[in-house]
Amino acid sequence: MNDGPTAFESTADSFGPAPPPSARTILAGVDGSDTAMRAAAFAFGMARRQGARLVVTFVACRSSLAAFSPAAASVLEHETAAHLHAELSDQIRATAEELDVPVTFVKAFGDSFTTLRDAADRCQADVVVVGASQRAGHRFAGSVANRLIRSGHWPVLVVP
Repeated sequence: MNDGPTAFESTADSFGPAPPPSARTILAGVDGSDTAMRAAAFAFGMARRQGARLVVTFVACRSSLAAFSPAAASVLEHETAAHLHAELSDQIRATAEELDVPVTFVKAFGDSFTTLRDAADRCQADVVVVGASQRAGHRFAGSVANRLIRSGHWPVLVVP
């Protein structure tokens, strides 16, 4: 019997005060990395200064390990995603309450670029804040931040 959402099921939690009806919306993408956490901190400060609401989006995605050992990789990924989501949720809630910023914390499953793009469109984001990629391969394939910038839907701030 399943008592709650699984690691790869979308959820949304609200923290902090209710947003004003005319508030701007800032979307921040987080994955637990140092640059993503700096981006979230920047987005919190920006939301506080502008009286905006903040939508923090955590994208759980399956790694390429699942192709080699589906059962073992799936269990490990599920536990890792669930643990990371719980940690991030606690941090986001504490910061929202401390700074008195209205926050919606979204957990979604899928490709990072597509999920963040769709989330920003759905919440009608005025700006998207993400951390710079630390992966060497992104110089050739393009990072999530570069792909968001090229989509041209909204201004994108990339935090180093």
